Amino acid sequence: MAMDFSHKRVAILGAGKIGGILLNALLEKGLLSPTLTSATVQHEDRARVLSEKLGVPVSTDNLAAVSKADIIFVCVKPQVVQELMEQIRPAVSPDQLVISVAASVSTSQIEKALGGNIPVVRAMPNTPCALGCGMTAICKGKFASSRHVETACALFDLVGRTVVVDEKHMDAVTGLSASGPAYIYIILESLAEAGVKVGLPRDVATLLAAQTTLGAATVVLQTGDHPALLKDAVTTPAGCTIDGIMELEEGKLRVTLIKAVVKAAQRAKELASG
Repeated sequence: MAMDFSHKRVAILGAGKIGGILLNALLEKGLLSPTLTSATVQHEDRARVLSEKLGVPVSTDNLAAVSKADIIFVCVKPQVVQELMEQIRPAVSPDQLVISVAASVSTSQIEKALGGNIPVVRAMPNTPCALGCGMTAICKGKFASSRHVETACALFDLVGRTVVVDEKHMDAVTGLSASGPAYIYIILESLAEAGVKVGLPRDVATLLAAQTTLGAATVVLQTGDHPALLKDAVTTPAGCTIDGIMELEEGKLRVTLIKAVVKAAQRAKELASG
């Protein structure tokens, strides 16, 4: 049964890129009450524009925003999380839930900055959340309960799929699903360029590449079959596909993608350690 958040007071601290995506999506789906939802941004001009656009109170006062909130989303850049936590610390209590989407910032860092036994849940969403087809990994902090995790999952389920992981895996999540859309866009662009190379109009080539990618991903998700098995089903003996696969293997596409995820995960770990 879906959770009812209509009576929950929610504050989005940092309604920028990912914060704005979440705020827009949750309001559009009617999950949150506009009268009980507030947000903050860095500049007054941006606050006025966003408030008029979304129909919710938007300000630059983080302390006021969290003072009456039941759920607090931390959506600011990682390098300002410490400063923000010290700023809102006087208004945060164990009765509230803090959900952070700040990349590479651990739950223990946030707990320490806030002081007290504050429930903290860390989430790593990706940009396709804007269209309701995102992927979000969630982990719990020391003082968060299973109910807090369920609450976070219910919120992010509205903008895609969620998975609960141990916090030690969050850097790997960042390298795979958070950075992953960029890798897929490069693959899509390359496939479309290939279509143009063999004579297709660019718009047709882009449509073919994008829908093929969506279809293949949907088959994996809905069947649960291993991608290797699904690949073999497409690859007929002495057919066209095997020749294409041979070119991909010769070009080391597989190992290059693996190395991209590893490198991004390593960078996330470096950011976490300062």
